[in-house]
Amino acid sequence: MRPMPREAGLENGLKVLREGYMYIPNRRKSFHASLFETTLMGQRAVCMGGEEAAKLFLSEEYFIRKGAMPGFVQKTLLGEGGIQSLDDNEHRNRKAAFLRLMARDRVDEWGKLIEKELMTATETWIQKESIVLYEEAQKILTKATCEWAGVPLDEADIDERAEQLILMVESPASPGITHVKGRAARVKAEAWIKELVEQVRKGDLTPPEKTALYTFSWHRNLDGSLLDVKTAAIEVLNILRPSIAISIYLCFTALALHQYPEEKTKLFEGNPYYLHMFIQEIRRYFPFFPFQAARARKEFTWKGHTFKKGTLTLLDIYGTNQDPAIWESPETFNPDRFQDWHSSPTNHVQYQLLAQGGGDYARTHRCPGEWNTVRAMEVFADHLANRITYDLPEQDLSYSMVNMPTRPKTGVVLENVRWK
Repeated sequence: MRPMPREAGLENGLKVLREGYMYIPNRRKSFHASLFETTLMGQRAVCMGGEEAAKLFLSEEYFIRKGAMPGFVQKTLLGEGGIQSLDDNEHRNRKAAFLRLMARDRVDEWGKLIEKELMTATETWIQKESIVLYEEAQKILTKATCEWAGVPLDEADIDERAEQLILMVESPASPGITHVKGRAARVKAEAWIKELVEQVRKGDLTPPEKTALYTFSWHRNLDGSLLDVKTAAIEVLNILRPSIAISIYLCFTALALHQYPEEKTKLFEGNPYYLHMFIQEIRRYFPFFPFQAARARKEFTWKGHTFKKGTLTLLDIYGTNQDPAIWESPETFNPDRFQDWHSSPTNHVQYQLLAQGGGDYARTHRCPGEWNTVRAMEVFADHLANRITYDLPEQDLSYSMVNMPTRPKTGVVLENVRWK
């Protein structure tokens, strides 16, 4: 039995913060191995990446999510007691509710709402000298998502709610005041949605069926009891928060159109499948999630290496999306690599493109909002390429590989926006 490659050091958590997305890829490369052992947060941890590692990590037989996420992530990004911390039948019960929300007709409705809000926003953009796409996208997504999720939202509250939702996304790995703001945003957002859930249960508010607020207000645990109010609110936020996080991808969409102008020409030709290929390559090429965490369900051996029960394990999401064993010339932006993939994310190779997790939607922790993400990105890409014109002034469009999550530094400033 081969010893697992091991990183030296009593504690290597600071290296994760210093290297960000590249922490695991750098060591996989230096060890010439798909996995290695290290010490994180005072405990033994295994980091791994690649297609075979993804298959193992996403297997219910070998890994669970309970107890994997550190408290600082739960208190900002995820919330405590949400679907990300569940396993087995509890997870499948909760996941089924999310998947019902992502039925084809609901995704179609989501796309129409995004398009409506984008068209309305553009009318205001053309009255301004410049706009910051990152900020504008958050407002568009907040308005569309709340309507889609059955969550009442006053016009005067849009900026506040958008800020709360994006702070939960930006703050988990951020030190100091940003992290404090993220925790405060989580508390305020949960209080907002808890009040709405209570109104629904009292009969004072009746959101449409097939919406997130209705679904989780009345969702029942395996024992038949209703979700407690806080957990119901957390699950509604698990619809709202990731939807606003799409604003990061939308910045990368604009960046790709700028860096690869030939893509805009191809999108202008109106081939909907090429639009889909373009979006998938953005999700593969640019950084979004750095890694996922789980714990070994039991002791087992894989490729000659022993995992002890309870071992914290991280799956390298970004590195797998850039893995040369999977992708030809992964450093090259090339939408044509998806030419042979079916147009639905459901049928994508489950363990290669891990932008929002991998495996089977119903059984693994793959994000059910992947369909909504792709649709929103398609609507924005088509809008930027085919419906409006704009200038990109001199600005810093670089993005840090240390900050998690990352985005173009300026948020992508657009000037002189006009209808085509």
